[in-house]
Amino acid sequence: MRLLSFRSGDRESFGVVVDGGVIDAGRRMPAAAGTLKAAIAGKRIAELADSVAVAGADPDHALDEIEFLPTIPDPGKIICIGVNYGNRNEEYRDGSTAPRYPSVFMRTPDSIVGHEQPIERPPESEQLDYEGEIVLVIGKPGRRIPKESAWDHVAGVTLMNEGSVRDWLRHAKFNVTQGKNFARSGSLGPWLVTADEISALGNLHLTTRVNGELRQDDTTANLIFPFDYLIAYLSTFMTLQPGDVIATGTPTGAGARFDPPKYLRAGDVVEVDVAGIGTLRNRVIDEIVDPNG
Repeated sequence: MRLLSFRSGDRESFGVVVDGGVIDAGRRMPAAAGTLKAAIAGKRIAELADSVAVAGADPDHALDEIEFLPTIPDPGKIICIGVNYGNRNEEYRDGSTAPRYPSVFMRTPDSIVGHEQPIERPPESEQLDYEGEIVLVIGKPGRRIPKESAWDHVAGVTLMNEGSVRDWLRHAKFNVTQGKNFARSGSLGPWLVTADEISALGNLHLTTRVNGELRQDDTTANLIFPFDYLIAYLSTFMTLQPGDVIATGTPTGAGARFDPPKYLRAGDVVEVDVAGIGTLRNRVIDEIVDPNG
């Protein structure tokens, strides 16, 4: 099942994707489950799948009539993993061996937009870059989760363009927070594919294209730290909550690694694709700065 968050007119909701449209599940469920995060936390996803009201309904909106919101517009945590594909570690050419533990950093919700929404290139830098990633959405809370039960805590999977402003990543000695959190510099979507469907897919094949040119191409077979390890590791020091999202790392091929670098420019279109999940697509625009603040 595919679930998304969207805006229609002045109303935000979530829904089930069917036949090129979306059924407004938020309107059909009690107010307590008016968002996808609330539905996940309330264990209402199975109810959606079995609901006669949903299964028998015609779409309320065509997909081209809605504004896509980030899959989870209101995550408690956006947790990001760096350098998590084997060949990505080699890409740094620093002679280092594979890391013993994951590199972890956080993003803020306002740094992310939805599918088909513009990503903004800030005026402070010429180095906005793309990073296609597979994202886990937590469905059940947990602390110190064993690897063998990690998938029980996953509601589903979505995609991210984990947009990065490269020169701002190097402003500090030990962190990358500044370059990872420019407003509207990344995206999350187009929708969540529930865990039962993902578990049947096996290795996931991730590609990123810019203006149709293939830039990133890898599979989850090459992850240094697999999904179950990440959930076990992260839940050691934090409680994972429903609606938390974990971006699991990007393959080799980001724009910074070309010679010369291929940073994003206004008008570029970035597409992150995984077979069985979908395609997250965003056009890049230059941020319009209000001189009056």
